Amino acid sequence: MSDQPTAPEICVIVPTIREYDCVRAYVRNAREHGFDSSRLTFVLVTEDFCETDQMRGMLAELGVDGEVFDGSRREEWYTEQGIDEYGHVVPAASHAETSFGLLYMWANPRFEYGVFIDDDTLPGEGDFFGRHMANLAHEGPVESVASDEGWVNVLYQAADEHGLYPRGYPYAAMDETVETDTASIERGEVVASQGLWTNVPDLDAVRILMDGDLEGQAQTRTTADQFERDFVVAPGNYLTVCSMNLAFQREIIPAFYQLPMDDNQWAVGRFDDIWSGVFLKRACDVLGRRIYSGRPLCAHNKAPRSTFDDLHNEVAGLELNEHVWRLVDDAGADAESYEAVYRAMADALLGADADAYRNGAFLHHVGEYMHDWLDCLTELERAPAVADD
Repeated sequence: MSDQPTAPEICVIVPTIREYDCVRAYVRNAREHGFDSSRLTFVLVTEDFCETDQMRGMLAELGVDGEVFDGSRREEWYTEQGIDEYGHVVPAASHAETSFGLLYMWANPRFEYGVFIDDDTLPGEGDFFGRHMANLAHEGPVESVASDEGWVNVLYQAADEHGLYPRGYPYAAMDETVETDTASIERGEVVASQGLWTNVPDLDAVRILMDGDLEGQAQTRTTADQFERDFVVAPGNYLTVCSMNLAFQREIIPAFYQLPMDDNQWAVGRFDDIWSGVFLKRACDVLGRRIYSGRPLCAHNKAPRSTFDDLHNEVAGLELNEHVWRLVDDAGADAESYEAVYRAMADALLGADADAYRNGAFLHHVGEYMHDWLDCLTELERAPAVADD
């Protein structure tokens, strides 16, 4: 028997309803670059009306571990884990169903790392999983970015060329002055690795319209040479965190709930990963951790759809997005754990003046669900492990 230590296992979470074949490209990338694909377990989060048998067949054909969770299978899993009362924390028919993958990880302590991949992406050049793992293990110098608005545009390196701001970037924080420096990072300090994207940039509907595109994409495209340097965002500054290409340490899960969008009475949608990124960045600043951004890149091949459909889904939360970061900006300053700082942020939202904003009561809704999220994780820790199929 080998004395070599077993490499940490990775849970790859893919929300998908149609383009699940993207998994083939990511497995192929791993094998072509010598990354041990036996470390990867794929969790496909889908719906009852989707091709679940074909998805399971694909995983078997590829020879990788994994499971497919449609709505019915998720309900069964909640029952197996004894958390039926918390099923509501994962919204129905929403990209925020990625939170189910986080629950699955939490219930399976063998997973030390997680990776979010959207099904309309393909890996760029280089070792996709290996680069993410290297980022999470980074120690040494890296560019540190800040701005006079307290927000960093993750597309800043070519902003003078294309003028783009990503989905979720507050409109009031535009026209910022960017400041760069060098940070010295200790091993273990990086807890999330955000890979960026070529081809279709991740824009909101208003910005897509301003770019002259009516099909939910963009006339302006991003290219690999526009992402020359990896970077971290300085403490006290925020950034947009997009979950289409993201790796993370298990430890952040209590503060990384993908917020309950779409399936709510206010029809607020499209900000699940954006707000979760705001809350994670606040937690990182309190706890002395870092979010690392840059490579590995993915190609974002967003399918055409009505820009006005996206606008309809976003407009209910646009005003709240301008303010939510300020509401949590001083929360949990003395916290010593992800759970403690997250509860403090939840309380800050519960204490917000709902009448001050359009759909302001949604902030209270989110605060309540954030507490439910933490309570659900606690119940999973108490539950006896259920063997995988």
